[in-house]
Amino acid sequence: MAAVRRTPLMVAIWRLHRTAFRLSGGRLGARINGMPVLLLTTRGRKSGRPKSVALQYVPEGAGYAVIASYAGEDRDPAWWRNLKVHPEAEVLIGGKTERIRAREIEGPDRERLWRKAAALYPGYDEFRKWTARRIPVVLLEPIA
Repeated sequence: MAAVRRTPLMVAIWRLHRTAFRLSGGRLGARINGMPVLLLTTRGRKSGRPKSVALQYVPEGAGYAVIASYAGEDRDPAWWRNLKVHPEAEVLIGGKTERIRAREIEGPDRERLWRKAAALYPGYDEFRKWTARRIPVVLLEPIA
């Protein structure tokens, strides 16, 4: 599937998807563009309130790698800005909720995970062309 820019229509569709995913316990909308989806709930960096977003992910060990592409926008997505302030959060996958800690991946692992995600959804490579910022690759690791 081709990369899609953020438009008011796409934002509305993404919100509907997030709601359906959450209400179904992760059963509806569990895959998009050939990639599995998780619901990430962070704590707002300013408000402290829970904020949820549905994200495509790539399994990585016991964790989940996500791409902070924000559809190629020139700023980081709010969920990543929240995680930089409050790195502990929750994910919902397949009806199961678990606590995670987020960290940005650098070096060869960053490129390896980027390639793995882009092989499933080539839109990530398009997003990289649309922005001057370096798109973060984030690992969500379960907290023991």
